[in-house]
Amino acid sequence: MLYWLTEFSDGGDFFNLFRYITFRAGMAFATALIFGFLFGRPLIDLLRRKQGKGQPIRDDGPQSHLAKVGTPTMGGLLILSAVVFSTLVWARLDNPYVWITLLVTLAFGLIGFADDYAKVTKQTTAGVSGRVRMLAGLVIAALASYAAASFHPTALTNQLAMPLFKDALINLSVFFIPFGMFVIVGAANAVNLTDGLDGLAIMPVMIAGATLGVIAYVVGNYNFSEYLGVHFVPGTGELLIFSAALFGGGLGFLWYNAPPAAVFMGDTGALALGGALGAIAVCTKHEIVLGIVGGLFVVEALSVIIQVLYFKRTGRRVFLMAPIHHHFEKKGWAEPQIVIRFWIISLILAMIGLATLKVR
Repeated sequence: MLYWLTEFSDGGDFFNLFRYITFRAGMAFATALIFGFLFGRPLIDLLRRKQGKGQPIRDDGPQSHLAKVGTPTMGGLLILSAVVFSTLVWARLDNPYVWITLLVTLAFGLIGFADDYAKVTKQTTAGVSGRVRMLAGLVIAALASYAAASFHPTALTNQLAMPLFKDALINLSVFFIPFGMFVIVGAANAVNLTDGLDGLAIMPVMIAGATLGVIAYVVGNYNFSEYLGVHFVPGTGELLIFSAALFGGGLGFLWYNAPPAAVFMGDTGALALGGALGAIAVCTKHEIVLGIVGGLFVVEALSVIIQVLYFKRTGRRVFLMAPIHHHFEKKGWAEPQIVIRFWIISLILAMIGLATLKVR
């Protein structure tokens, strides 16, 4: 929104700063961070009053989690509010990729909110039907994938770009929309599965979001994209502002979500943030790179899939408990130990993802 202040610029004054994506990204980060600090405690107090007993805790989970009874959920509202506010203030609102990502984030956040609301009002770990959530997510992802494809350059429309090989494109044709649906819905649910320990999901989301933000900035700049050997997708640079807001809002939330958590993000935050990562990946043509930088989420989701399929087939379990972070809890690892080590893994994967931006 504030980008329009450039109309008052003569090219060498203060208003000219608003032309620069990097300046607006920095301000979006600061705005979201301050928003989180200002409204975090009032929101937590409100959620605590409204929810009473807080998020229900699974009886079959690790016994240490029973100490978390009474902790309010829906803390994702803090992240979403900070991200949306900051993005609307600092991003160019005539950019279609910004709106695609924002609307996907809000729509998945609404699905998560409905699920969280059902859980806290009924005091059960079973919220909205999984089929309903999946169907709603698929519809949202289909619309977002179609919209992204319609704004992509003609040479890249419905194409799958391969990391490291700029000239390697796979024409998915009509299957691009289902592929985009898989990326967005898969990312949303994978982040949701990861959100099982205090601070576990938010930092990897921030790391992956920041990495995708850098990629979006490079992909949206013709000179950088040529130099680094990636496809040029005009307009995606504005997504750096969304990513910066996500990082700032995430830090503001982490202040309250760090062990022991004063609030959980809930499905409201986890589904929304995962959907956002998927949307950025589809918009920037870096869907495969998302699988690298978000590798932790992939492993968490795969651990659940493997556990379920193997148990149905043999009646035995591969892991002591799934998702895999609970497996390590069962093995005796302390919660902060698991969280910090998973953060380190996420950072390593982000560095590998950035390495796909090779210098030719």
